[in-house]
Amino acid sequence: MLRDYQGLKVTTDSPETIAAINRYIDQALAYGKDAIAIFKGIKADPECAIANAYAAAFYLSHECAQSRLLAVPYLAAAIHHADKATEREQLFVAAVEAWAVGAINRAIAYTEEITDKYPRDLIAVQLGQYHYFYQGNKEGLLNIAEKVLPVSFENHYLHGMIAFGLEQCHRLNEAEAVGRMAVQMNRNDAWAQHAVAHVMETQGRTNEGIAWMESHSDTWENCNTMLYTHNWWHVALYYLEKEDIQKVLEIYDTHLWGRAWKESPKDQVGTISLLLRLELRRVDVGNRWKELVPYLTPRIHEHSLAFNDLHYIYALARAGQADLLNEMLISMQAYANAANALIKQTWSEVAVPTARGLAAHAQGEWENAIAQLGSTLSRLHTIGGSHAQRDLFEQVYLDAWLRVGENHQALRLLEKRLAAHRYIPSMQSGLTLLRTTEAATA
Repeated sequence: MLRDYQGLKVTTDSPETIAAINRYIDQALAYGKDAIAIFKGIKADPECAIANAYAAAFYLSHECAQSRLLAVPYLAAAIHHADKATEREQLFVAAVEAWAVGAINRAIAYTEEITDKYPRDLIAVQLGQYHYFYQGNKEGLLNIAEKVLPVSFENHYLHGMIAFGLEQCHRLNEAEAVGRMAVQMNRNDAWAQHAVAHVMETQGRTNEGIAWMESHSDTWENCNTMLYTHNWWHVALYYLEKEDIQKVLEIYDTHLWGRAWKESPKDQVGTISLLLRLELRRVDVGNRWKELVPYLTPRIHEHSLAFNDLHYIYALARAGQADLLNEMLISMQAYANAANALIKQTWSEVAVPTARGLAAHAQGEWENAIAQLGSTLSRLHTIGGSHAQRDLFEQVYLDAWLRVGENHQALRLLEKRLAAHRYIPSMQSGLTLLRTTEAATA
Protein backbone atom coordinates (compact mmCIF):
# COMPACT_ATOMS: atom_id res chain seq x y z
CA MET A 1 0.00 0.00 0.00
CA LEU A 2 1.35 3.40 -1.05
CA ARG A 3 0.34 7.02 -0.45
CA ASP A 4 -0.64 9.73 -2.91
CA TYR A 5 0.84 13.21 -2.74
CA GLN A 6 -1.97 14.31 -0.42
CA GLY A 7 -0.58 11.80 2.09
CA LEU A 8 -3.57 9.47 1.71
CA LYS A 9 -3.29 5.68 1.51
CA VAL A 10 -3.99 4.05 -1.85
CA THR A 11 -4.49 0.32 -2.27
CA THR A 12 -1.80 -0.40 -4.82
CA ASP A 13 1.82 -1.51 -4.87
CA SER A 14 2.48 0.08 -8.25
CA PRO A 15 4.66 3.22 -8.30
CA GLU A 16 3.38 3.86 -11.82
CA THR A 17 -0.19 3.86 -10.57
CA ILE A 18 0.62 6.26 -7.73
CA ALA A 19 2.41 8.58 -10.18
CA ALA A 20 -0.65 8.52 -12.45
CA ILE A 21 -3.01 9.16 -9.53
CA ASN A 22 -0.89 12.10 -8.41
CA ARG A 23 -0.97 13.53 -11.92
CA TYR A 24 -4.72 13.02 -12.09
CA ILE A 25 -5.31 14.75 -8.75
CA ASP A 26 -3.24 17.76 -9.77
CA GLN A 27 -4.86 18.00 -13.19
CA ALA A 28 -8.39 17.53 -11.90
CA LEU A 29 -7.90 20.31 -9.32
CA ALA A 30 -6.29 22.52 -11.98
CA TYR A 31 -8.88 21.72 -14.67
CA GLY A 32 -5.86 20.71 -16.69
CA LYS A 33 -5.50 18.87 -19.98
CA ASP A 34 -3.83 15.76 -18.61
CA ALA A 35 -6.42 14.22 -16.29
CA ILE A 36 -6.36 11.30 -18.74
CA ALA A 37 -3.11 10.28 -17.00
CA ILE A 38 -5.33 8.20 -14.73
CA PHE A 39 -5.72 5.61 -17.47
CA LYS A 40 -1.97 4.92 -17.35
CA GLY A 41 -2.41 4.16 -13.66
CA ILE A 42 -5.19 1.69 -14.36
CA LYS A 43 -3.07 -0.03 -17.00
CA ALA A 44 -0.29 -0.46 -14.42
CA ASP A 45 -2.69 -1.79 -11.78
CA PRO A 46 -6.15 -2.71 -13.14
CA GLU A 47 -7.29 -3.71 -9.64
CA CYS A 48 -6.75 -0.29 -8.05
CA ALA A 49 -10.29 0.63 -6.99
CA ILE A 50 -9.85 4.35 -6.58
CA ALA A 51 -8.00 4.74 -9.88
CA ASN A 52 -10.97 3.14 -11.61
CA ALA A 53 -13.35 5.36 -9.65
CA TYR A 54 -11.41 8.43 -10.74
CA ALA A 55 -11.69 7.29 -14.36
CA ALA A 56 -15.43 6.82 -13.99
CA ALA A 57 -15.75 10.28 -12.41
CA PHE A 58 -13.71 11.75 -15.25
CA TYR A 59 -16.23 10.46 -17.77
CA LEU A 60 -19.33 11.25 -15.70
CA SER A 61 -18.23 14.89 -15.41
CA HIS A 62 -18.69 15.29 -19.17
CA GLU A 63 -22.46 15.07 -18.56
CA CYS A 64 -23.42 13.31 -21.78
CA ALA A 65 -24.76 9.88 -22.70
CA GLN A 66 -21.67 8.72 -24.57
CA SER A 67 -19.36 9.50 -21.67
CA ARG A 68 -21.71 7.83 -19.19
CA LEU A 69 -21.34 4.65 -21.23
CA LEU A 70 -17.57 5.00 -21.17
CA ALA A 71 -17.68 5.29 -17.37
CA VAL A 72 -19.49 1.96 -16.94
CA PRO A 73 -16.56 -0.51 -17.11
CA TYR A 74 -14.37 1.63 -14.86
CA LEU A 75 -17.10 1.98 -12.25
CA ALA A 76 -17.75 -1.77 -12.43
CA ALA A 77 -14.05 -2.46 -11.84
CA ALA A 78 -13.96 0.01 -8.94
CA ILE A 79 -16.95 -1.66 -7.28
CA HIS A 80 -15.52 -5.14 -7.89
CA HIS A 81 -12.19 -4.34 -6.23
CA ALA A 82 -13.50 -2.05 -3.49
CA ASP A 83 -13.65 -4.82 -0.89
CA LYS A 84 -9.83 -4.84 -0.80
CA ALA A 85 -9.58 -1.02 -0.56
CA THR A 86 -9.36 1.39 2.36
CA GLU A 87 -12.44 2.98 3.90
CA ARG A 88 -11.73 6.28 2.13
CA GLU A 89 -11.46 4.56 -1.24
CA GLN A 90 -14.65 2.60 -0.61
CA LEU A 91 -16.50 5.80 0.25
CA PHE A 92 -15.25 7.45 -2.92
CA VAL A 93 -16.31 4.48 -5.03
CA ALA A 94 -19.73 4.67 -3.39
CA ALA A 95 -19.95 8.41 -4.15
CA VAL A 96 -19.24 7.82 -7.83
CA GLU A 97 -21.67 4.88 -7.95
CA ALA A 98 -24.41 7.09 -6.49
CA TRP A 99 -23.61 9.82 -9.02
CA ALA A 100 -23.87 7.33 -11.88
CA VAL A 101 -27.43 6.40 -10.93
CA GLY A 102 -28.52 9.98 -10.28
CA ALA A 103 -28.63 9.70 -6.48
CA ILE A 104 -26.93 13.05 -6.04
CA ASN A 105 -27.90 13.59 -2.39
CA ARG A 106 -26.34 10.25 -1.54
CA ALA A 107 -23.25 11.12 -3.54
CA ILE A 108 -22.96 14.37 -1.60
CA ALA A 109 -23.36 12.53 1.70
CA TYR A 110 -20.42 10.28 0.81
CA THR A 111 -18.21 13.26 -0.10
CA GLU A 112 -19.14 14.90 3.19
CA GLU A 113 -18.20 11.74 5.08
CA ILE A 114 -14.89 11.50 3.25
CA THR A 115 -14.02 15.12 3.97
CA ASP A 116 -14.99 14.71 7.64
CA LYS A 117 -12.76 11.67 8.10
CA TYR A 118 -10.04 12.39 5.52
CA PRO A 119 -9.93 16.19 5.15
CA ARG A 120 -6.86 16.12 2.93
CA ASP A 121 -8.86 14.52 0.11
CA LEU A 122 -9.38 17.57 -2.09
CA ILE A 123 -10.80 15.51 -4.95
CA ALA A 124 -13.69 14.61 -2.63
CA VAL A 125 -14.06 18.31 -1.78
CA GLN A 126 -14.14 19.19 -5.48
CA LEU A 127 -16.69 16.48 -6.23
CA GLY A 128 -18.90 17.69 -3.39
CA GLN A 129 -18.68 21.25 -4.69
CA TYR A 130 -19.59 20.06 -8.18
CA HIS A 131 -22.81 18.47 -6.96
CA TYR A 132 -23.72 21.34 -4.66
CA PHE A 133 -23.20 23.74 -7.59
CA TYR A 134 -25.74 21.96 -9.78
CA GLN A 135 -28.19 21.80 -6.89
CA GLY A 136 -27.95 25.56 -6.40
CA ASN A 137 -26.73 25.00 -2.82
CA LYS A 138 -24.19 27.78 -2.41
CA GLU A 139 -23.82 27.28 1.34
CA GLY A 140 -22.99 23.60 0.90
CA LEU A 141 -20.54 24.50 -1.87
CA LEU A 142 -18.66 26.81 0.47
CA ASN A 143 -18.89 24.78 3.66
CA ILE A 144 -17.42 21.55 2.29
CA ALA A 145 -14.28 23.46 1.29
CA GLU A 146 -13.98 25.66 4.35
CA LYS A 147 -14.20 22.78 6.79
CA VAL A 148 -10.96 21.17 5.51
CA LEU A 149 -8.97 24.42 5.47
CA PRO A 150 -7.09 23.77 8.76
CA VAL A 151 -5.26 20.76 7.30
CA SER A 152 -4.69 22.11 3.76
CA PHE A 153 -4.07 25.80 4.29
CA GLU A 154 -0.94 25.57 2.16
CA ASN A 155 -2.88 24.34 -0.88
CA HIS A 156 -3.76 27.07 -3.36
CA TYR A 157 -6.36 24.88 -5.08
CA LEU A 158 -8.38 24.78 -1.87
CA HIS A 159 -8.24 28.56 -1.53
CA GLY A 160 -9.54 28.85 -5.11
CA MET A 161 -12.45 26.56 -4.25
CA ILE A 162 -13.22 28.59 -1.14
CA ALA A 163 -13.01 31.85 -3.09
CA PHE A 164 -15.65 30.66 -5.54
CA GLY A 165 -17.88 29.51 -2.69
CA LEU A 166 -17.54 32.88 -0.97
CA GLU A 167 -18.47 34.68 -4.19
CA GLN A 168 -21.53 32.51 -4.68
CA CYS A 169 -22.55 33.36 -1.11
CA HIS A 170 -22.24 37.09 -1.95
CA ARG A 171 -19.25 37.56 0.35
CA LEU A 172 -17.48 39.46 -2.39
CA ASN A 173 -14.66 41.19 -0.55
CA GLU A 174 -13.61 37.97 1.16
CA ALA A 175 -13.87 36.07 -2.13
CA GLU A 176 -11.58 38.50 -3.90
CA ALA A 177 -9.01 38.46 -1.10
CA VAL A 178 -8.91 34.65 -0.95
CA GLY A 179 -8.86 34.32 -4.74
CA ARG A 180 -6.01 36.77 -5.08
CA MET A 181 -4.10 34.93 -2.35
CA ALA A 182 -4.49 31.65 -4.23
CA VAL A 183 -3.17 33.22 -7.43
CA GLN A 184 -0.28 34.77 -5.51
CA MET A 185 0.53 31.28 -4.22
CA ASN A 186 0.38 29.90 -7.76
CA ARG A 187 -0.10 32.20 -10.75
CA ASN A 188 -1.42 29.27 -12.82
CA ASP A 189 -4.50 28.71 -10.64
CA ALA A 190 -7.11 29.44 -13.30
CA TRP A 191 -10.05 28.53 -11.04
CA ALA A 192 -8.99 31.10 -8.46
CA GLN A 193 -8.53 33.67 -11.24
CA HIS A 194 -12.07 32.83 -12.29
CA ALA A 195 -13.44 33.44 -8.77
CA VAL A 196 -11.94 36.93 -8.76
CA ALA A 197 -13.42 37.55 -12.21
CA HIS A 198 -16.88 36.80 -10.80
CA VAL A 199 -16.40 39.41 -8.09
CA MET A 200 -15.29 42.10 -10.52
CA GLU A 201 -18.17 41.35 -12.85
CA THR A 202 -20.73 41.55 -10.04
CA GLN A 203 -19.27 44.88 -8.93
CA GLY A 204 -19.14 46.29 -12.45
CA ARG A 205 -15.34 46.68 -12.39
CA THR A 206 -15.17 46.08 -16.11
CA ASN A 207 -11.75 47.48 -16.98
CA GLU A 208 -10.17 45.88 -13.92
CA GLY A 209 -11.75 42.58 -14.87
CA ILE A 210 -10.36 42.71 -18.38
CA ALA A 211 -6.90 43.60 -17.09
CA TRP A 212 -7.01 40.85 -14.46
CA MET A 213 -8.15 38.10 -16.77
CA GLU A 214 -6.13 39.02 -19.84
CA SER A 215 -2.96 39.32 -17.74
CA HIS A 216 -3.43 35.65 -16.78
CA SER A 217 -4.83 34.34 -20.06
CA ASP A 218 -1.53 32.74 -21.06
CA THR A 219 -1.98 30.28 -18.19
CA TRP A 220 -5.26 29.03 -19.63
CA GLU A 221 -3.35 27.22 -22.37
CA ASN A 222 -2.74 24.58 -19.70
CA CYS A 223 -6.48 24.16 -18.99
CA ASN A 224 -8.97 21.74 -20.41
CA THR A 225 -11.42 23.24 -22.88
CA MET A 226 -14.11 23.73 -20.22
CA LEU A 227 -12.13 26.21 -18.14
CA TYR A 228 -10.25 27.65 -21.11
CA THR A 229 -13.48 28.60 -22.87
CA HIS A 230 -15.24 29.56 -19.63
CA ASN A 231 -12.55 32.02 -18.60
CA TRP A 232 -12.63 33.59 -22.04
CA TRP A 233 -16.44 33.71 -21.70
CA HIS A 234 -15.94 35.91 -18.64
CA VAL A 235 -13.63 38.18 -20.63
CA ALA A 236 -16.28 38.39 -23.34
CA LEU A 237 -18.87 39.48 -20.76
CA TYR A 238 -16.65 42.38 -19.76
CA TYR A 239 -16.33 43.52 -23.36
CA LEU A 240 -20.07 43.08 -23.82
CA GLU A 241 -20.58 45.43 -20.90
CA LYS A 242 -18.38 47.95 -22.69
CA GLU A 243 -20.45 47.35 -25.84
CA ASP A 244 -17.33 46.39 -27.78
CA ILE A 245 -19.28 43.93 -29.90
CA GLN A 246 -16.51 43.33 -32.40
CA LYS A 247 -14.22 42.18 -29.58
CA VAL A 248 -16.92 39.89 -28.20
CA LEU A 249 -17.42 38.24 -31.59
CA GLU A 250 -13.67 37.90 -31.96
CA ILE A 251 -13.47 36.12 -28.60
CA TYR A 252 -16.38 33.89 -29.59
CA ASP A 253 -14.77 32.85 -32.87
CA THR A 254 -11.22 32.57 -31.54
CA HIS A 255 -11.49 31.39 -27.95
CA LEU A 256 -14.99 29.96 -27.44
CA TRP A 257 -16.43 28.03 -30.34
CA GLY A 258 -13.12 28.32 -32.12
CA ARG A 259 -11.32 26.40 -29.35
CA ALA A 260 -14.20 24.41 -27.90
CA TRP A 261 -14.38 20.66 -27.68
CA LYS A 262 -17.49 20.89 -29.80
CA GLU A 263 -19.00 17.65 -28.47
CA SER A 264 -18.72 18.86 -24.86
CA PRO A 265 -21.97 19.97 -23.19
CA LYS A 266 -20.12 22.43 -20.96
CA ASP A 267 -18.40 24.09 -23.93
CA GLN A 268 -21.71 24.14 -25.81
CA VAL A 269 -23.50 25.86 -22.93
CA GLY A 270 -20.95 28.68 -22.74
CA THR A 271 -21.18 29.20 -26.46
CA ILE A 272 -24.98 29.35 -26.44
CA SER A 273 -24.99 31.68 -23.47
CA LEU A 274 -22.79 34.22 -25.21
CA LEU A 275 -24.77 34.12 -28.46
CA LEU A 276 -27.97 34.77 -26.54
CA ARG A 277 -26.44 37.66 -24.64
CA LEU A 278 -25.35 39.18 -27.94
CA GLU A 279 -28.84 38.87 -29.38
CA LEU A 280 -30.31 40.52 -26.30
CA ARG A 281 -28.14 43.49 -27.33
CA ARG A 282 -29.75 43.26 -30.78
CA VAL A 283 -26.55 41.97 -32.38
CA ASP A 284 -26.85 39.94 -35.57
CA VAL A 285 -24.85 36.77 -34.88
CA GLY A 286 -25.11 35.53 -38.45
CA ASN A 287 -25.01 31.79 -39.05
CA ARG A 288 -23.58 30.93 -35.64
CA TRP A 289 -26.75 29.35 -34.24
CA LYS A 290 -27.02 26.93 -37.14
CA GLU A 291 -23.39 25.90 -36.73
CA LEU A 292 -24.31 24.42 -33.34
CA VAL A 293 -27.16 22.18 -34.48
CA PRO A 294 -25.17 19.02 -35.41
CA TYR A 295 -23.58 19.06 -31.97
CA LEU A 296 -26.84 19.65 -30.08
CA THR A 297 -28.85 16.89 -31.74
CA PRO A 298 -27.29 14.19 -29.48
CA ARG A 299 -28.34 16.23 -26.43
CA ILE A 300 -32.10 16.11 -27.11
CA HIS A 301 -32.93 13.06 -24.98
CA GLU A 302 -30.00 13.08 -22.51
CA HIS A 303 -31.30 15.39 -19.74
CA SER A 304 -28.09 15.15 -17.75
CA LEU A 305 -28.56 18.60 -16.23
CA ALA A 306 -31.62 20.84 -16.37
CA PHE A 307 -29.29 23.84 -16.53
CA ASN A 308 -27.80 22.54 -19.78
CA ASP A 309 -31.15 21.63 -21.30
CA LEU A 310 -32.39 25.21 -21.02
CA HIS A 311 -29.52 26.38 -23.19
CA TYR A 312 -30.04 23.66 -25.78
CA ILE A 313 -33.72 24.57 -26.06
CA TYR A 314 -32.98 28.19 -26.84
CA ALA A 315 -30.29 27.33 -29.38
CA LEU A 316 -32.51 24.90 -31.27
CA ALA A 317 -35.28 27.50 -31.41
CA ARG A 318 -32.97 30.26 -32.66
CA ALA A 319 -31.47 27.89 -35.24
CA GLY A 320 -34.95 27.42 -36.68
CA GLN A 321 -35.11 23.74 -35.75
CA ALA A 322 -38.81 23.62 -34.87
CA ASP A 323 -39.09 19.85 -35.12
CA LEU A 324 -36.04 19.21 -32.94
CA LEU A 325 -37.22 21.86 -30.50
CA ASN A 326 -40.63 20.24 -30.10
CA GLU A 327 -39.03 16.83 -29.79
CA MET A 328 -36.83 18.06 -26.96
CA LEU A 329 -39.66 19.83 -25.14
CA ILE A 330 -41.74 16.65 -25.27
CA SER A 331 -38.74 14.62 -24.12
CA MET A 332 -38.12 16.99 -21.20
CA GLN A 333 -41.74 16.68 -20.09
CA ALA A 334 -41.58 12.88 -20.31
CA TYR A 335 -38.35 12.87 -18.31
CA ALA A 336 -39.91 15.11 -15.67
CA ASN A 337 -42.98 12.87 -15.43
CA ALA A 338 -40.83 9.79 -14.87
CA ALA A 339 -38.16 11.41 -12.67
CA ASN A 340 -37.44 10.16 -9.17
CA ALA A 341 -38.91 12.05 -6.23
CA LEU A 342 -35.69 13.90 -5.45
CA ILE A 343 -35.61 15.76 -8.78
CA LYS A 344 -39.18 15.49 -10.02
CA GLN A 345 -40.34 18.81 -8.57
CA THR A 346 -37.39 20.75 -9.98
CA TRP A 347 -37.86 19.30 -13.44
CA SER A 348 -41.67 19.54 -13.49
CA GLU A 349 -42.14 22.93 -11.85
CA VAL A 350 -38.96 24.77 -12.86
CA ALA A 351 -37.05 23.22 -15.76
CA VAL A 352 -39.93 22.38 -18.11
CA PRO A 353 -41.89 25.68 -17.82
CA THR A 354 -38.61 27.64 -18.07
CA ALA A 355 -37.75 25.71 -21.22
CA ARG A 356 -41.15 26.55 -22.70
CA GLY A 357 -40.67 30.20 -21.78
CA LEU A 358 -37.23 30.33 -23.39
CA ALA A 359 -38.55 28.65 -26.54
CA ALA A 360 -41.38 31.19 -26.67
CA HIS A 361 -38.94 34.09 -26.36
CA ALA A 362 -36.67 32.65 -29.04
CA GLN A 363 -39.67 32.44 -31.37
CA GLY A 364 -40.95 35.95 -30.61
CA GLU A 365 -43.91 34.87 -28.48
CA TRP A 366 -43.31 37.54 -25.83
CA GLU A 367 -46.51 37.16 -23.77
CA ASN A 368 -46.06 33.40 -23.54
CA ALA A 369 -42.43 33.88 -22.51
CA ILE A 370 -43.50 36.29 -19.75
CA ALA A 371 -46.15 33.91 -18.45
CA GLN A 372 -43.84 30.89 -18.34
CA LEU A 373 -40.68 32.58 -17.05
CA GLY A 374 -42.52 34.68 -14.50
CA SER A 375 -43.61 31.53 -12.70
CA THR A 376 -40.10 30.06 -12.37
CA LEU A 377 -37.47 32.78 -12.01
CA SER A 378 -37.62 32.90 -8.21
CA ARG A 379 -36.83 29.17 -8.07
CA LEU A 380 -34.31 28.99 -10.88
CA HIS A 381 -31.39 28.56 -8.47
CA THR A 382 -32.56 24.96 -7.98
CA ILE A 383 -31.27 24.00 -11.44
CA GLY A 384 -27.73 25.08 -10.53
CA GLY A 385 -25.22 27.25 -12.34
CA SER A 386 -23.55 30.38 -11.03
CA HIS A 387 -25.23 33.73 -10.45
CA ALA A 388 -23.60 35.06 -13.62
CA GLN A 389 -24.85 32.11 -15.66
CA ARG A 390 -28.43 32.12 -14.33
CA ASP A 391 -28.68 35.89 -14.72
CA LEU A 392 -29.14 35.26 -18.44
CA PHE A 393 -32.64 33.90 -17.90
CA GLU A 394 -33.66 36.99 -15.97
CA GLN A 395 -32.33 39.10 -18.83
CA VAL A 396 -34.55 37.15 -21.23
CA TYR A 397 -37.57 37.80 -19.01
CA LEU A 398 -36.80 41.52 -18.87
CA ASP A 399 -36.35 41.61 -22.63
CA ALA A 400 -39.79 40.06 -23.13
CA TRP A 401 -41.39 42.85 -21.11
CA LEU A 402 -39.55 45.45 -23.16
CA ARG A 403 -40.64 43.75 -26.39
CA VAL A 404 -44.32 44.07 -25.48
CA GLY A 405 -43.84 47.73 -24.60
CA GLU A 406 -44.46 47.29 -20.88
CA ASN A 407 -41.88 49.84 -19.80
CA HIS A 408 -43.36 50.23 -16.32
CA GLN A 409 -42.96 46.53 -15.56
CA ALA A 410 -39.51 46.52 -17.16
CA LEU A 411 -38.54 49.50 -14.99
CA ARG A 412 -39.63 47.66 -11.86
CA LEU A 413 -37.58 44.61 -12.85
CA LEU A 414 -34.56 46.69 -13.72
CA GLU A 415 -34.69 48.50 -10.39
CA LYS A 416 -34.72 45.13 -8.61
CA ARG A 417 -31.74 44.02 -10.68
CA LEU A 418 -29.91 47.23 -9.91
CA ALA A 419 -30.39 46.63 -6.20
CA ALA A 420 -28.58 43.32 -6.57
CA HIS A 421 -25.96 44.51 -9.10
CA ARG A 422 -25.71 48.17 -8.20
CA TYR A 423 -22.34 48.79 -9.80
CA ILE A 424 -23.00 47.59 -13.35
CA PRO A 425 -22.78 50.62 -15.70
CA SER A 426 -25.01 49.41 -18.55
CA MET A 427 -27.74 48.47 -16.09
CA GLN A 428 -27.58 51.95 -14.60
CA SER A 429 -27.79 53.57 -18.04
CA GLY A 430 -30.70 51.30 -18.99
CA LEU A 431 -32.52 52.27 -15.82
CA THR A 432 -31.99 55.98 -16.53
CA LEU A 433 -33.33 55.55 -20.07
CA LEU A 434 -36.44 53.72 -18.89
CA ARG A 435 -37.12 56.32 -16.18
CA THR A 436 -36.84 59.08 -18.78
CA THR A 437 -39.20 57.23 -21.11
CA GLU A 438 -41.71 56.62 -18.34
CA ALA A 439 -41.61 60.27 -17.28
CA ALA A 440 -42.19 61.40 -20.86
CA THR A 441 -45.26 59.20 -21.25
CA ALA A 442 -46.72 59.85 -17.81
